[in-house]
Amino acid sequence: MLCRMDAVRLSALSATLAGTGLLDVTRAFGGALHRSVTRRTAAGLLLVGTERYEPWHLAAHLDEEAAHCGVAGLAPLLVRHEVPAAAPAHLAHGLRRLGEAPRGSTVLVVAPHEPGQGLLERVEDARRGGATVLALDAGDAELGALAHERLAVPVAGEGPFDLVQHLVGAAASARPARGLRSRLAGLAERLVAPPVLRW
Repeated sequence: MLCRMDAVRLSALSATLAGTGLLDVTRAFGGALHRSVTRRTAAGLLLVGTERYEPWHLAAHLDEEAAHCGVAGLAPLLVRHEVPAAAPAHLAHGLRRLGEAPRGSTVLVVAPHEPGQGLLERVEDARRGGATVLALDAGDAELGALAHERLAVPVAGEGPFDLVQHLVGAAASARPARGLRSRLAGLAERLVAPPVLRW
């Protein structure tokens, strides 16, 4: 669940990263995600994590950003390594879905740990099929080689990594006239609002 502490930590992280260049790189990565899901030939956003890490946080955040900014293409389809038998339809997409990704899809891989060979193979299948691959990861060389665009997060641990995902979501949904800082202010307000129930 998102809470006021997330907004405080996000603000602190933004301040900490302000002089490192990571905010500029994040803005560029978010812009690449925005362009990929809004181009004329776009065919949907597939979001996938590692076997150890499912990006629920980012899935909910992108869904919220899509509704808030009117960019439907930002609403992701979550792809999971293991799908429970009783999973609802929108949460029942396994790794095979990556290999079936149509040309024009965007595959966003979130990997705070090693992605694993099975995931890398599926991502490679998606890329060969015409998908655009974006990676938000901790610096894995093989995943980096597959990605068209990449944001390597030099921050250890899942907590800071989750907060960087908020920055990416805000950057991806930013309207050119408003800019990232304005979107971050709006994001901080929404972090204290009730959570999105879809996820």
